Amino acid sequence: MSAVIIVVIVVVLLAAFGAAMYNALVRLNQQSNEAWSDITVQLKRRADLIPNLVNAVKGYAKHEKSVFEDVTAARANTLSAKTPAEAGKAEGDFQKTLKSLFAVAEAYPDLKATENFQQLQAELTDTEDKIQASRRFYNGVVRDFNSKRKTFPTNIFAGMLGFRQDKEFFEVDQAQTAAIQNPVDVQF
Repeated sequence: MSAVIIVVIVVVLLAAFGAAMYNALVRLNQQSNEAWSDITVQLKRRADLIPNLVNAVKGYAKHEKSVFEDVTAARANTLSAKTPAEAGKAEGDFQKTLKSLFAVAEAYPDLKATENFQQLQAELTDTEDKIQASRRFYNGVVRDFNSKRKTFPTNIFAGMLGFRQDKEFFEVDQAQTAAIQNPVDVQF
């Protein structure tokens, strides 16, 4: 009789342990999905601001057509990114073209002084800050999920519970990061 009770207790404890492990993985998975959604919301918000910013600069710098086309293409790539890797590449391209747009704006003091342009710049700066915060949160949750999935004893059961692969971090690739940091040469 006592052997049966011990077996039942062990089975109950293993079931509770398995349920806790599964729930922790599900919670982290959901948090990473939510964090990714937050990033896409902020990227969409920024993409919505860009046409207004481009139009404000266009009025002053009509002959800078290639800059406007590059910004528009980078905006489209950002909106079409589906994975963190695609978003990271699009983010690097976007930052580079946005830097070019601001370099053009620097050449026009009247443009920089307009209230509309200043407001757009402030909103864009606020959005960039939110993107960075969302990105840090997402990468933190991905780190936690990947760590949980790989640590003992969860690593033994994670695959059986349906969690077979790591989540992908949102990173801007190094070549693009270097290009963003270099000054843009604008000549008229």
